Amino acid sequence: MPASTVDIEKRIAAEKAVEFVENNMVLGLGTGSTVAFVLDALARRVREGLQIKGIPTSEATAKLARELGLELTDFEHNTVCDLAIDGADEVNGNLDLIKGGGGALLREKIVASSATKFIVIVDSHKVVEKLGKFRVPIEVIQFASPLVQRKLANLGGDGKLRLLSSGQPFITDEGNYILDCNFGLIDKPAELAGQLEKIPGIVEHGLFINYATMVIVGRGDSADIVKAAG
Repeated sequence: MPASTVDIEKRIAAEKAVEFVENNMVLGLGTGSTVAFVLDALARRVREGLQIKGIPTSEATAKLARELGLELTDFEHNTVCDLAIDGADEVNGNLDLIKGGGGALLREKIVASSATKFIVIVDSHKVVEKLGKFRVPIEVIQFASPLVQRKLANLGGDGKLRLLSSGQPFITDEGNYILDCNFGLIDKPAELAGQLEKIPGIVEHGLFINYATMVIVGRGDSADIVKAAG
């Protein structure tokens, strides 16, 4: 899919998501290229008079939000988000997600869990029948990384340490490593998530099960809205 088409779909999904933002909301602000379009749309509405506060999920998002003139807050001052908006690396028909390609999965999951509503925005090629073509990001304590890799192998996973272009390990905002793990196509995402949560040394994983209340998919020049069952 040409990059220009992907960007068009991301922007369309982002602008549709921002339509759900109301005055005086506390917003969870996700991380990644799709969320950049959300921040841009929010900044336009703020210039028109919208009043919001945002809780960013990464230092990169915080920096961009400040540059665009968005007011930020934190959990010390606001313990609940009215709405969180974020992207995803994959989403299936049950609205299960793989997230963390941008390296912010821990903060993203914390913010999503605090949100009354969680809208996920994606371009059309992120929608899959089964999760797993995209490696599952797993945030781990540096000390435990070799041990966790062996534990993941016992689950049938191939965990690769995420590296920068310099060859040095990628370090998350919380000072941890990320193992990008190939489990093949995942038949039972919730079961795998439960297994990962039992491994000491794993801080968080990129399987988001039962988090999304709505997914907005950019398709061509329009947006499809899929709501969670129940």
